[in-house]
This record gives sequence, C-alpha cells and structure tokens, in this order.
Amino acid sequence: MARQLDERMMVAGQINPSALPDYAAQGVTLVINNRPDHEDPDQPTSAEVESACAAAGLAYRHVPIARGMGPSDIDAMRDAIHAAGDGKVLAFCRSGNRSTLVWALARSADGAGREELERCATAAGFSLEPIAHLL
Repeated sequence: MARQLDERMMVAGQINPSALPDYAAQGVTLVINNRPDHEDPDQPTSAEVESACAAAGLAYRHVPIARGMGPSDIDAMRDAIHAAGDGKVLAFCRSGNRSTLVWALARSADGAGREELERCATAAGFSLEPIAHLL
C-alpha cells in the first residue's frame, strides 16, 4: 500500500506489477524503482517492473540504491521526479523508507525546507533522522 508524501509523491514497499493499472487509475504517471535487482530472491526484476509499467501506460525509472545514497543517486532521483512533470510519482523499495529518504534529499536539493520535508515524512510514518544532517 502506497503512502502519500506530498501532493505528487507516493512511496511504497515492494509493489506487485499486477497493481500498476490501479496506480495508473489513481493518476500515477511515473514509477521509480529504488531496489537493486536480486535484493530479495522473490522480488520482480527491474525489467519485469518496467514491462508491466509499459503495459499500464506508465513511465519507469530504475534508481537502485544498495548501500547508502550518494550524490549520483540523489541526482538520478531528482531527474526522475522532474521528468514526471505535473504527474504523480510512485517510488518503491523494500519498505518505502529508502524511497522516502532519497525523495527528501532530492527535494532538499531543489530548495524544499527541512521542516516541510520532516512533516511530510512523519505524516507518512517515516523518519528523516538518518539523513537530518544532510537536509
């Protein structure tokens, strides 16, 4: 189940590709996969998710974050969010936490304030404490 961070951004744990038409019906136009392939043995691969996105009429980006987030991960997330234009974005990882953290860093790089980011993350059930020093 996806959690709303702001008016355009939702995050979720591992999604089932069969649910993508439902997300499209909710206005999602872009799916961002923050999981590296084979993180868990039963997860769909990036290629499988990309194929399901195409079938559902959704754009897709793979921004895998394995061990920590570097500047290139944040830049790739920013680029992906910007590519969505006015559309809604669904980012997913194992639990939604990693996607929330990289979203916050990307939005911070775009000038969003720390208090607003923390409010959004907290309302969705996440903590930005692990990256607070970077906001």
